Amino acid sequence: MKNDISLVEYQPGDKERLLKLTRDGNVAQKHVLRAKIVLKTLGGQNKNSIATELALTRPTVYLWIKRYREGGIANFLKDAPRSGRIPSLGEAKEKAIVEATLHNKPANATQWSVRLMAQVQGVSRMTVQRIWKKYNLKPHLVGTFKLSSDLQFVEKVKDVVGLYLNPPDKALVLSVDEKSQIQALDRMQPGLPLRPGHYATQPHDYKRHGTTTLFAALDMANGRVIGECMPKHRQTEFLKFLRRIDRETAHDLDLHLIVDNYSTHKGEKIQKWLARHPRIHFHFTPTSSSWLNMVERFFSEITTKMIRRGVFISVQSLIDSIMDYLEKHNQNPKRYVWTKDSGIIIDKVNSCKDVLGTGH
Repeated sequence: MKNDISLVEYQPGDKERLLKLTRDGNVAQKHVLRAKIVLKTLGGQNKNSIATELALTRPTVYLWIKRYREGGIANFLKDAPRSGRIPSLGEAKEKAIVEATLHNKPANATQWSVRLMAQVQGVSRMTVQRIWKKYNLKPHLVGTFKLSSDLQFVEKVKDVVGLYLNPPDKALVLSVDEKSQIQALDRMQPGLPLRPGHYATQPHDYKRHGTTTLFAALDMANGRVIGECMPKHRQTEFLKFLRRIDRETAHDLDLHLIVDNYSTHKGEKIQKWLARHPRIHFHFTPTSSSWLNMVERFFSEITTKMIRRGVFISVQSLIDSIMDYLEKHNQNPKRYVWTKDSGIIIDKVNSCKDVLGTGH
């Protein structure tokens, strides 16, 4: 025993630190106990007597003397890493839950719930929740998408994106479209106002006074919008709006208008008018690709900020609100900046087609 004790020696300043640990009321009791073991051992006390005096087992005494010998005080102030609780769920079961979530459907539903998966797999719902969280699985959510069937999809994407990223010299690029069927809705009763802890509310019931269509042309260079409300969205109204664009833009510049494939934009009247105005060029987005037309971003903004939660007692009040919004927008316009290269877009669409097994 003396040989064992002789292997344990004080490091400089350790005795004072150990004594301080045993007297400090803010130190964890487990650290106080370990300090006492070392002090008594270094004082020459027999390990068996230390175990008896401190109501410990001899292996415990041996453990902390060994830890002190190997690394000093700092070594016994921290616990050694433990293996942790043995997982109650094996890897095979975890894999089965993940595979079932990804590749199977329940017999009586279109998607899995935690309780249904737990019932089928014979585990708790919390186990399913932990596994879904670990692998970021969300079977309760579903997104929507639409792939363009346009045979000239690649060419049109390159054309439109090229105008955004590398606009031609001595020309204006305008993103043009119409937001049709904007409803003038008058709520049947007032909603509850916003309060701390409570969001504002609107009643379900409304009175529909009619609709209007907003024609808009977004200037990609500065963010200004040329806009006009009309009751319908036929060739006649679109031609009227084209004439306004022609009047309100500098005549020494070519105009490159990005439009969608709506039949109104391709009618005979439009084609004849374009033939008489060679400075105006149409660039069509692919079929089912309105997301490529930047004016849609402006439509989203005006819908969120003014139309959706507005109360309009007539179509004229709706039109007045829209035109007032346009006026204020144009007083301090902000550009909408396109950032995606056409190659990135085409690669993503092709990747999606590969997954779905389609190809054109």
